[in-house]
Amino acid sequence: MTLQDCIKFANENPTCYLATAEGDQPRVRALGFWYADESGFYFQTAEIKEFPNQLRINPKTEVCFYHHEGMIGTMMRIAGEVEFITDRAMKKKALNDRPFLKSFGLTADSPDLVLFRLAHGKAHFWTMADNLKTKDYIIF
Repeated sequence: MTLQDCIKFANENPTCYLATAEGDQPRVRALGFWYADESGFYFQTAEIKEFPNQLRINPKTEVCFYHHEGMIGTMMRIAGEVEFITDRAMKKKALNDRPFLKSFGLTADSPDLVLFRLAHGKAHFWTMADNLKTKDYIIF
């Protein structure tokens, strides 16, 4: 598997589960993934949510993407440290790609629109056939 396989899988399976920590308590939530390309895996949220601050305190995360097939599907997990994005052009892209954000009053100048990405880390795929095998990591 390659980084291109990871990008394709994430873009085709945009419901994902992102983990954070709050003190010693793990937290996980489902997210609607924004997009991935060669520069990273991109996410968008709002400042009112708890997890942007959790990621500022501890930027380490793991994200699970899942594709259900038959009884058991394919899972891809990516792990790394998030980078927050404040670039206005990227905020405009988020609003263009996800117009529902505007209904929440978010704009490209809004500090409440939070963008972040995983630009570096490692990924691996899992299927039941791989269940007892050593993980084969893709470094990105």
